[in-house]
Amino acid sequence: MQQVELATGTLKCRVQKADFTFTELCDFAARNNQKRGFLFVSKVLGKHWPTTPTRMRQIHDYLAQSLTITATPCLFIALAETATGLGQGVFEATLAQQHDSLFLHSTRYRVPGRQAIIFQEEHCHAPEQLLYEPLHPPHRHIFQNARELVVIDDEISTGTTLCHLVNAYRRHNPYLERVHFVTITDFSGEKSSALFSSRIGLPVQMHAVLSGDFSFTPDPDWMAEPAPPAVGNNHCDFEQLIESFGRFGIDHRIDIPAADLVRLSAGLDSDARILVLGTGEFMHLAFRLGLALEARGFTVVVQATTRSPILIGAAIQKRLIFLDNYGEGIYNYLYNVDSCEYARIIICHETPTDTLDELVQLLGSHCVTYRPCS
Repeated sequence: MQQVELATGTLKCRVQKADFTFTELCDFAARNNQKRGFLFVSKVLGKHWPTTPTRMRQIHDYLAQSLTITATPCLFIALAETATGLGQGVFEATLAQQHDSLFLHSTRYRVPGRQAIIFQEEHCHAPEQLLYEPLHPPHRHIFQNARELVVIDDEISTGTTLCHLVNAYRRHNPYLERVHFVTITDFSGEKSSALFSSRIGLPVQMHAVLSGDFSFTPDPDWMAEPAPPAVGNNHCDFEQLIESFGRFGIDHRIDIPAADLVRLSAGLDSDARILVLGTGEFMHLAFRLGLALEARGFTVVVQATTRSPILIGAAIQKRLIFLDNYGEGIYNYLYNVDSCEYARIIICHETPTDTLDELVQLLGSHCVTYRPCS
């Protein structure tokens, strides 16, 4: 039994099954959120905690190997914002076995003229999520005709958001036969597979690195701090978004051009320590770049910025606050980063470079930006 006293209350977790130890996989923090005052901070996700690309790939491979897809086409969907990179990594790890498949991730950005499924993540500061229907005809065929659906999130507690997504998606695809819920830590309990199956009316298989259950007792004296809004106008200029990286459908692995690796690591010692940052939902490129730089001998860790306000304490020891790079006028955050620890910080982004000016200034002169070709 793991127990932690947070500013917001007491969190208890019991592990039922795991192939990695609890402390290898996650830690805890307090969320500035009256609806859910706790957060499982993953140590292997590359979001709120610095994670090596090798360890991230190990988790992707582990989860991919647990999947058995018996009917195609197959659609993979990852939940924004935290699981976008995890989901694309799991998808890529299955490509050797699955050829008739597609990856999408949900988003919080509205794009004019695009058809989207809307569903709710009720406990979140930004509860509305969108899933766009692909425009490319072969991708749209998979989206509308998938027989198996793989839904990826970094952590499952009640599973309500995943069920909301599946129920909304089924209205667009009458051929779906089976659903897989894939996660790093599953705290939904021993009978969750049967319960989820009854909630969506289809067989559900659970896949997790660690399974268990939890309880949270809120501190009755704690009151949420006034938090800046986590949702702006929720609209984006399409030119700001790279279409080929998952938000609108992708069926292949992302690779980093060798020339970009040379340019981004120019002038560094062979043992230099590098931080590769994703931005919000745009996480997966940071993993792919980090993995490629790691293969060249550098010491690399990966993280990403987020719109989620987390309280300082427990697993969160440092916090940077800055305006988001998508023009929503909201604050974003970067946790547990001391820029002095790195010889170079590379920010991976899809928005124009000048949208990162405040973050670059906070991180220092050894920070560079990387926006790939679409």
